[in-house]
Amino acid sequence: MSEDILNKLVYSKNVVEFVTVANEYCVTIEKVSNFSVEENLQKLQKILPLLYLKASLLPKNEKVLDDELEKYISELDYNVLHQKWAQVLKEHDSYYEVFDPGIQFGNETLTASISENLVDIYQDLKDLLTAYSIGNEDVMNDSLFDCKLHFEDFWGQSLVNVFRAIHMLVYSDVDFTENEKENDIQPGTGSPKWLDNFWGSETDEDTKDV
Repeated sequence: MSEDILNKLVYSKNVVEFVTVANEYCVTIEKVSNFSVEENLQKLQKILPLLYLKASLLPKNEKVLDDELEKYISELDYNVLHQKWAQVLKEHDSYYEVFDPGIQFGNETLTASISENLVDIYQDLKDLLTAYSIGNEDVMNDSLFDCKLHFEDFWGQSLVNVFRAIHMLVYSDVDFTENEKENDIQPGTGSPKWLDNFWGSETDEDTKDV
């Protein structure tokens, strides 16, 4: 693939729009502690269908590099975000999945996790965004190829599955403020400071002291 064609592809309108929505999604996942549960769910209610649409419009491309791409999201990164979302959703994190390729023709039921689905999607998108931030067009192209492939094979299905669960929570009569009151230690209180750092909710005054 020529350099000119590669440049046009990775900066094409559909790709740039997808990257923009992917960035908004990742920010929402990372900043879960900065907003109420209702606000986070309402954001996802709007972002997820748009993300699916933009991913479905990505152009076809081919890999140009021989080596596998570096993965930027570590297991620790994944687990921290997973625990943050599981903590705020509490008992509402689990939902019954109605579509799974392994059981779609059987009578079994499968319990899925909203937090796990969300962070699975995040992992692929954040790898793509990090590749784009590097600015190497070969890496950008191959990361786009991987992200589109994983969308078709994996996280696209996770997205439509978890969207159903989020829709139900948004229009339910669940009082999430009761869950927030039950937390023994709330993020953003500054005590201890390492906990605020973990939750990503330190105040401006806290950061001045670092």
